[in-house]
Amino acid sequence: MKGKLIIFSAPSGSGKTTIVRHLLDTFSSQLAFSVSACTRTRRAYEVDGKDYYFLSIEDFRQRIANQEFAEWEEVYAGNYYGTLKAEIQRLWDEGKHVVFDVDVKGGLKLKEAYEKDALAVFVKVSSEAEIERRLNSRGTETAKTMATRLAKVRYEQSFEHEFDTVLINDDLGEALKKAEDLIQEFVKE
Repeated sequence: MKGKLIIFSAPSGSGKTTIVRHLLDTFSSQLAFSVSACTRTRRAYEVDGKDYYFLSIEDFRQRIANQEFAEWEEVYAGNYYGTLKAEIQRLWDEGKHVVFDVDVKGGLKLKEAYEKDALAVFVKVSSEAEIERRLNSRGTETAKTMATRLAKVRYEQSFEHEFDTVLINDDLGEALKKAEDLIQEFVKE
């Protein structure tokens, strides 16, 4: 089976991770989550191959040279993240469609690479005030980091028209139902 890719991208605070987790639980026999590769240091609670594939910078760069990534980005100097083509194939070999929770640029690169076999969903909240409220509720932001995050939200929202569909997440229950409908429609094609 050649599976499909379902890509969820969104600015921080839009609820994409919550939606992806729900879909993976709801459609566990059909969907699997793509584990990304990265070069950052593994945190004590993280498991290689489950949370990320932790690679050295040299290994990551060699894999770039070998064209082993479906998409990749140097997020910060020397800090790479990407999706290995082998990871997608591994999940397809298991008979699953692959779900992604990736940043906006990564989502668009995946859509470009897999075209009709990929559904790119942009998750958004209608108001910036709601995003700010959600980010504040995490208790992790200073005034400076909040300003930086909100600027990034505005930047990322400028790409929403490049996605196949926009999923508004003002009401989580409605957004989850619409996401389920999107999945069911796309995988039956």
